[in-house]
Amino acid sequence: MIDTGILTVHIVDDDPAVRDSLSLLLSLRGHRTATFNSAESLLAAVSRASTGCVIADLRMPGMDGLALQRELLARGIGMPVIIITGHGDVGSAREAFRNAAVDFLEKPFDENGPSDAVEAAFARERARLAETLTRRAREERLASLTPRERDVLQEVVTGLHNKEVARKLAISPRTVEVHKARIMAKLGARNLADLIRVAEPE
Repeated sequence: MIDTGILTVHIVDDDPAVRDSLSLLLSLRGHRTATFNSAESLLAAVSRASTGCVIADLRMPGMDGLALQRELLARGIGMPVIIITGHGDVGSAREAFRNAAVDFLEKPFDENGPSDAVEAAFARERARLAETLTRRAREERLASLTPRERDVLQEVVTGLHNKEVARKLAISPRTVEVHKARIMAKLGARNLADLIRVAEPE
C-alpha cells in the first residue's frame, strides 16, 4: 500500500556532517527526513511503497549515487532522486539526468539549493502518486467486470454497435444493452468516450 501522506526526504551520504546539516536545513523548512550512511542501508530500508525523494551523494564507498539511482529504478522504487557531489563532472551529471534525476547539486550548497530541489522532487512525486492511485482505481474497476462484460466491453470500444456486438458474441441486442449499462455503472463512465478512456488509457 502506497503511503500518500507526509513525504520523506531520504538523505544518503557517508559524511555524517553532510547528513546532519542537510537534515537540519530541510527539517527547518518543514520536511520530514531520514538519514543513511550508505546506499546499501537505504536499499535495506525502502520498498516500492516508499514515498518522498532521495538525496544521494555521488561518491560513496561501496555503491555510489549513480549506481543507487539505477538500482532504485531496477527495483521499481519510483521516488525521485537528487544527486549531490563535491566532485561534479559533465559525464556524471549527464548520466544522472538520463536516469531522471531531479537535480545535480554541487557542494557547497547555496542556502536554497537543496530545499528548492526537494520541492521540485516532491511536485514530481505527488504527480507520480496521483497517477498510481488513478491507475489502481481503474484496474480495480475493470477487475469488477464479469467475463461476459469484459467481452462486451472489448467489442464496444472497437466501435461496434449493439447489434454488431450481439451478432459477434451470439447474444441478443437487449442483452448487450443490459451488459453495457452494467459496465458503464461499474466503470463510472457517463458516455462512450469515458468508457474508452477507462478501457484504453494512453
